[in-house]
Amino acid sequence: MPEQEPFRSHVEETLDALAADPGRELLVHGDRRLTAGQFRSLVHRMAHALTARGVSRATTVTLLSGNLPETIAARYAANLVGCRVNHLYNKLSADVQAAIVDDVETQALIVDPHYADRAAEITRTTPVPHVLLLGDGKRDIGPDLLALAAQQPADPFAARARPDDICTIRHTGGTTGHPKGIVTTFAQAARMHRTADAVRPAGEEAPRQLACTTLAHAAGLLADVVIRAGGAVVLHDDFDPGEVLAAIERERITRLFLLPPLLYQLLDHPDAGRRDLSSLRGLTYGGCQASPTRIADAVRRLGPVLVQFYGQNEAGGISVLTAEDHDPDRPGRLRSAGRVLPGVEVAVRDADGNDLAAGEHGEICVRSDGAMTGYWKQPDLTAEVLRDGWLHTGDIGFLDDEGYVTVVDRLKDMIVVVGGHVYTTELEDLLNSHPKVRQSAVFGVHDADRTERVHAAVVPVPGAGVEAEELRAAVRERRGAMYEPARLTFLDALPLTDAGKPDKKLLRQRAGQPA
Repeated sequence: MPEQEPFRSHVEETLDALAADPGRELLVHGDRRLTAGQFRSLVHRMAHALTARGVSRATTVTLLSGNLPETIAARYAANLVGCRVNHLYNKLSADVQAAIVDDVETQALIVDPHYADRAAEITRTTPVPHVLLLGDGKRDIGPDLLALAAQQPADPFAARARPDDICTIRHTGGTTGHPKGIVTTFAQAARMHRTADAVRPAGEEAPRQLACTTLAHAAGLLADVVIRAGGAVVLHDDFDPGEVLAAIERERITRLFLLPPLLYQLLDHPDAGRRDLSSLRGLTYGGCQASPTRIADAVRRLGPVLVQFYGQNEAGGISVLTAEDHDPDRPGRLRSAGRVLPGVEVAVRDADGNDLAAGEHGEICVRSDGAMTGYWKQPDLTAEVLRDGWLHTGDIGFLDDEGYVTVVDRLKDMIVVVGGHVYTTELEDLLNSHPKVRQSAVFGVHDADRTERVHAAVVPVPGAGVEAEELRAAVRERRGAMYEPARLTFLDALPLTDAGKPDKKLLRQRAGQPA
């Protein structure tokens, strides 16, 4: 029997790739440009520094940090030590962040100096053994990890991770109630990272990604892919459409990930038609439902570069709608989330667990190596979602005869009204196709008698002068009275979560109902 090769994590493989070309530009943040060699050295020094402080394998390192090069380095270093990494969303409230820090049993909290005050607030209620700053902060809440790392050797750190150790705990939700921590092992992470870059946009050599959404979400995973693929990542602290457009032109960006609401802001910015965006080879969008009308407009303006990715933290990648599938004259195809990825099985099932025929609506269930091992410290919820090897996504959708997946709603977002169900994405598609509407978000709100009513928040085209009754009449004509919103609210912009999704929980609260 052949001897099994020792396990190597995705971080080790990535650092090996960086050693092959240490002089190449790897990370750009403001005026700073780090080479592959500088970054690799920083990761190893950080790993040595963490162990010197007493941080040990199979414990949790939590990141409270923005889009810094050091954020990625700290994550890699912690994984080399064999730690599980949890990256907080920065825009969550302090009490929710403190609950997460406590829940995941944080041994070390690594803090961007910009968030030092928040870290002090968190640790007042949730003490942490080690608080480390990514640089010299104005507030003395712990030692400077970068200074500690500079005192350590750059010799490669012998990785301590084992295949079944937990690599990441990613949280979903968390704005109310007990946050759900999604567990991924090092073995799973290694498999996902080896297959993530299987398809490279045509004509792209060394990719250049712009990360303008939080590294705690999909941008962090995509940055890993580009780093390993021999490319460079340009980091922005936050999303600003004008700055993104300028950066694409200046840095010759080839890859960009945006959630649909941010893509719309990019297209609506006055500089969109004036900047040179010809370097783009792949603009990936996903994370929430997209408007076929707006996506068709994006294809016409940007060319065949759009790719929709459908996945979940729980399920991993599920399907992809390729650039070739983005035909502006086929809105039905643009409404889909593409074909199922290789190695992934998808079944659409009814409430009793029966498989449904093509075209029938039910819950999307997934089986793949990329699915989570479970929720952190929530066995009952894990058993509810993971059944007989299948992950129940909580998404309602259908498969067509050609194997394309279409997501029509989240189970929890579907609005139950007198006479049937209202799928929020269908109503959003309709509203977004109105010439006077730029964007919308639809959600249900319960009245005092617990009857659920349809509410819609609408961002109108500036100066269009749209009236609520005009939109209601359009809905009645095309979808019937059941879909007509009981209340329409006009906003200058939709509130977004840290990841860039419309914040429907906040919209419900504004409508007078707790989320």
